[in-house]
Amino acid sequence: MVDTNPQKIDEILNRGTIVEILPSKDEFRNKLLSGQKLRFYIGFDATSPTLHLSHAKNIMLMEKFRQLGHEVIILFGDFTARIGDPTGESSTRRQLSKKDVDENVKSWKKLIKPLIKFSGVSNPAKIKYNSKWLAKLSFEEIIQLASHLTAPRIFERDMFQKRLKEGKTIYLNEFLYPLMQGYDSVSMDVDVEVCGTDQIFNALTGRELLQKLKNKDKFVVAVTLMENPKTGELMSKSKGTGVFLDAKPSEMFGQIMAQPDEMIEILLANNTYLSLEEIKTIMMGSPRDAKARLSFEIVKMFHGKALAQKAEQEFDRVHKSGELPEDMPVFQTDKKEYFSLDLLCDTKLAPSKNEAKRLIEAGAVSIRRMNQEVRIMNWRESIKIEDNMVIKVGNRKFVKIKIK
Repeated sequence: MVDTNPQKIDEILNRGTIVEILPSKDEFRNKLLSGQKLRFYIGFDATSPTLHLSHAKNIMLMEKFRQLGHEVIILFGDFTARIGDPTGESSTRRQLSKKDVDENVKSWKKLIKPLIKFSGVSNPAKIKYNSKWLAKLSFEEIIQLASHLTAPRIFERDMFQKRLKEGKTIYLNEFLYPLMQGYDSVSMDVDVEVCGTDQIFNALTGRELLQKLKNKDKFVVAVTLMENPKTGELMSKSKGTGVFLDAKPSEMFGQIMAQPDEMIEILLANNTYLSLEEIKTIMMGSPRDAKARLSFEIVKMFHGKALAQKAEQEFDRVHKSGELPEDMPVFQTDKKEYFSLDLLCDTKLAPSKNEAKRLIEAGAVSIRRMNQEVRIMNWRESIKIEDNMVIKVGNRKFVKIKIK
């Protein structure tokens, strides 16, 4: 049975996660109020082994539609991931092997389990893979599909226009990507596609194919990418930036606390189930307290209340009281002395010597022996190694040195 409670529907539509609905918000709202059970889907190309909070908010939105009684499909683009979506890219994406994609999908299924019900409920969400239909298409069928789209239509994509102006290469497989993603809608016979604003073109391609092949319309529900309102920066699974779902409780808590203040309300609205009224009250307090509440709510969702409380206590112990973390990486060595840049690189506290140099010059690196902490300011100096000494970078990275 479909829940048509207008208050629940309006809370979903007006929370800020959804930024555009095509053909219109009013039509979509009326459809939700009609009591008709709709088939929703959202697709993810498994291009990396992990996901971040911007992906999580999409799954949480799908769970809300599932709770209303609608059919929800999480589609893993195990075939399209091997084509390479050009969205947001100034150059061609690296094509992945089937093995890479399969491993990524396996990881993602575990990561989203806390966010949506796949079992134990009367209307469980479903997982599908687009290789099931795309891999079976013959060349003749692909040509027939392609006949429904025009070259000028494909060239409308802004990233293609940008690459052409910059004289950069566009490969034919990238032109085929919207066609393949669009065919997902046809194969699953969906009523609604949820997508990021960067995927509207692909979603509309699916709408066009549905109209031509099945004489059916679908709604396109575009969601925020959760850009930083000051910098425009996005969380990125391919670039490794953001708050990641595979992080341990204390690590996740710290990653959220490290988010800029302007992201607090955005994350509260998109990545928690707190009411908008409660979020408004939280935002009236200090940014630090608001961020701590945000961190607790998100860690609780993925790891449970007990581990969220422990992560908060650990964060306060380290960052308020200046104590060392109870659980920190250990680096074993038999060397008695290290060049400072080599030490940071070998302990994985810096990805390169250039970054290690930058961190030292910024005053972000210190050495703690017993209860004394000394900041390293000269990147040329050598560091004498002692058992149980701790290297600290910034406020969140620690490594304990153990002598073999």
